[in-house]
Amino acid sequence: MSTALIIVIVIAAVIVIALIAAMLRRRAAEREIEAERLSGEARAHREQADSNVAKARDRGRAAEEHRQQAEEHATRAEEHAAAASEHAEQATTLESQVRTAGEAAARHDSEAAEREAQLERP
Repeated sequence: MSTALIIVIVIAAVIVIALIAAMLRRRAAEREIEAERLSGEARAHREQADSNVAKARDRGRAAEEHRQQAEEHATRAEEHAAAASEHAEQATTLESQVRTAGEAAARHDSEAAEREAQLERP
């Protein structure tokens, strides 16, 4: 085999190795970008879930307060029936918002779990 052929083969091998190394670095960089994106999405969903949980908790307390006030007004007298009815309506509205916030928290928790699971995949 001639020296020139050996040099050409060695240069070709070096070029192939360099191309493979560049492709591997590029794929690693793409994976890192994807991991950062998924991590950001998971973090955002987790924050939203936490926010919705806090909102549900606050609205649950408010609903309970309004429910108790409704019962107190109802037992006092007939002239207070209008006030009791208003508090009952507020409690119903807040309880509906509790359910909605709870469902939103569950949905965001599920989304966060999906994103976190995607982070764990190679």
